[in-house]
Amino acid sequence: MPIIGINWKDRDDLARKWLSQRGDPYIVVLSDPIGKTAIDFGVYGAPETFLIDEQGVIHYKHIGPLNREIFANDFMPIIKDLRR
Repeated sequence: MPIIGINWKDRDDLARKWLSQRGDPYIVVLSDPIGKTAIDFGVYGAPETFLIDEQGVIHYKHIGPLNREIFANDFMPIIKDLRR
């Protein structure tokens, strides 16, 4: 499952440095320097994580840091259902 990041209102060079130090799970990181994309998604704070299908439909939104437990309990049931 591809994971795409959005660099929201931060300098791209600083975001790349942060990811290189802490780990980078993304296949690509898009840039949103003025926050327009975040507004379009209804983001009001970072981090926020969205589960979006191949057609671009948002199936779940998680506000706050994401960890393995949240992923297993909240995301995986939806992912399994979408794969049916």
